[in-house]
Amino acid sequence: MGLFHEFRQFTVRGSAVDMGVGMVLGAAFSGFIDSLVTDILLPPVGLLYAKVNFEEMFFNLSGGFYPTLSAAKEAGAVTINYGLFLTAAVRFMIILFAVFLVVRQINRWKKPHQHPLHAMTKKECPYCCTPIPSQAVICPNCGSQLEQNFNKIEQPKTRWNIK
Repeated sequence: MGLFHEFRQFTVRGSAVDMGVGMVLGAAFSGFIDSLVTDILLPPVGLLYAKVNFEEMFFNLSGGFYPTLSAAKEAGAVTINYGLFLTAAVRFMIILFAVFLVVRQINRWKKPHQHPLHAMTKKECPYCCTPIPSQAVICPNCGSQLEQNFNKIEQPKTRWNIK
């Protein structure tokens, strides 16, 4: 399974702990990621697009002409700053990918024999309806024995205690 397939699964099926770790890491690395995006990643992309500065891309809704976003803000013009939004979107994707890599590694440290995707996926206990790990055999909440193979029909075993 590829790294990007795992990343897609992580973004779709993250748990509350994973999201909490993401919030903490996002706050801790925000200055670093901001510098990475604005100072390193976006200038070459802007160079490819005819030397465009993403932070100066905006629509003016007030009707006047302003050469820069700072001039429009000083004049009090109403603007839609789509360049700043693109910068924030790139920053968000980088933070999300970094959090994914950290959580993926933490899951490997917790259970080194288990695939990281299995650690992130959950199933519902048929008895108590709480989410449990997908590989669980016994529900940790209610203690009920979960069936391994749904195709296999088990006959109840009778025990005879003869003395």
